[in-house]
Amino acid sequence: MELQDKICLVTGAGKGLGRATAEAFLEEGAFVYVCDREPGCLDHWREDSRVGIIYVDVSDGEADRDAIMKIKREKGRLDVLVNNAGIMKDALIGSISRSLMEEIFATNVFGSMELLQLATKLMIRQKKGSIINFSSIVGITGNPGQLVYSATKGAIIAMTKTAAKELAPRGIRVNAIAPGMIDTDMMRSVGEEHLAVHLSHIPMGRLGEPNEIANACVFLASDKSSYITGHVLNVDGSVLA
Repeated sequence: MELQDKICLVTGAGKGLGRATAEAFLEEGAFVYVCDREPGCLDHWREDSRVGIIYVDVSDGEADRDAIMKIKREKGRLDVLVNNAGIMKDALIGSISRSLMEEIFATNVFGSMELLQLATKLMIRQKKGSIINFSSIVGITGNPGQLVYSATKGAIIAMTKTAAKELAPRGIRVNAIAPGMIDTDMMRSVGEEHLAVHLSHIPMGRLGEPNEIANACVFLASDKSSYITGHVLNVDGSVLA
């Protein structure tokens, strides 16, 4: 088991990529704290002794601190942080409100940055840890109608590369995953017409599966990636720019 006895925190674990990642970590022997803001979405894990449930909105800095303190009290350490929680709301240039910018940045960037800092304080004590930030292929290529969302995912890449350089001497690795078009409820919400357009840009000819992202997370969380940091791993079926 690649993550035997590691203590992990996965945000946005109620569905989609976060849930798939949490399940993969459990299969690999980890104890997993699952985090989400939607009431009740984590309750199916309540009877699992290998899971800790935390309901929190990652855009709330004080709540983030409480979550990390809970982990510190209960387990004394944190080996892996997966910053997956995020929201996507599209708007064309000229129709983007300031409130929309603030909402998406608060969750996608500020929440991830806050948790990275808090997790680092625990990981420094053990001189080891892995932080995995979720970017997106649109943070690299851009996409019409997603100015704000793509900007947040580009920010995640910059944050990852800087944090990796700063934390490498402390034994903490920081990497990012940039998923392409993955078969989740969020992806399906664009509608069949737009979905067909997206598929035409994927040479592999299909959407990715959530478990394919989760497998990449397992690798970056495990000691098999012990000399990899500051890397952005595209999991996208060779999507065309």
